[in-house]
Amino acid sequence: MSANISEYLTQFAQHRTQMVDQLKRVVVGQHEVIEQILAAIFTRGHCLLVGVPGLAKTLMVSSIAQILDVNYKRIQFTPDLMPSDITGTTVLDETPEGKRQFRFVNGPIFANVVLADEINRTPPKTQAALLQAMQEREVTAGSETMKLPEPFFVIATQNPIEQEGTYPLPEAQLDRFMFNVKVDYPTAEEERRIVSMTAKDEAAELTKVMTAKAILNLQKLVRSVPVGDYVTEYVVKLVRATRPKDPTAPEFVKRMVDFGAGVRAGQYLVRAGQAFAAMDGRFSVAIDDIKKAAIPVLRHRIAANFQAQAEGKTSDDIVTELLKAIGEPEPTKYVSGPKKKL
Repeated sequence: MSANISEYLTQFAQHRTQMVDQLKRVVVGQHEVIEQILAAIFTRGHCLLVGVPGLAKTLMVSSIAQILDVNYKRIQFTPDLMPSDITGTTVLDETPEGKRQFRFVNGPIFANVVLADEINRTPPKTQAALLQAMQEREVTAGSETMKLPEPFFVIATQNPIEQEGTYPLPEAQLDRFMFNVKVDYPTAEEERRIVSMTAKDEAAELTKVMTAKAILNLQKLVRSVPVGDYVTEYVVKLVRATRPKDPTAPEFVKRMVDFGAGVRAGQYLVRAGQAFAAMDGRFSVAIDDIKKAAIPVLRHRIAANFQAQAEGKTSDDIVTELLKAIGEPEPTKYVSGPKKKL
């Protein structure tokens, strides 16, 4: 491994530490959530944050936008929101010469960080306005296709307990999200700190620690982290085992799952593994990195059926059982370098 890569990984670790330190000034706890959001940012991925109201989901995203020197837009999804309210609209302008011409006015999607707040409160037609942007990173209006700024990532929020007047995200929409991040309640000690901070009414000032160009460079660095053949074999084995019709699927998957994860799940597992390895200062992806990413990557790509509900099992429980059931391949059978750490 070259000295340059080692130096870059050291700088990467420093940037990540600075970002986490800044976020700790505003957000108490939620360490795994923050780590998963940062991993998505460094791999050009998108996140769906699922949690009950009042768990600082919106605060987390806005704070991340504050510490990055990027353009940030927040879209409040409502039942009357139209696709053009997201992508933009064409208006008729009059030029100084007195001529009239059509001009496209960019919508809030033309930003580096887009917060889609309460994404399931708008109809599927409006939700679909994000599909092209999230996958191809471009927007088509009429006959013109416009590229979105880089870096670009969407962080959406969703309330899991209030379903009245909501529109569940289609599977195609869910599959665009790299991580489905569960935002849980804080611990007792964390909650005491939150209440204490509220009583003091101290507004923390956040410092920008990274530019858009730096993010793009770190994304390239993460993509260059080597992935051993035995790790790739494990990822493929894990993803295929989620499909009930696959011969390698365990019996409990065939019994409790209607359909499993697609190919994109394997791609995201590898990318997440690269991000976790780089954030830990390592030169290669380990099996533990894949296991760490398995639940947030797979939980929204596995459809548990009525049998699973009858047994009180969720997609999280199924992935946890899969991780225990799927054996790790023998590294000695594959040509792969040793796991190194700075």
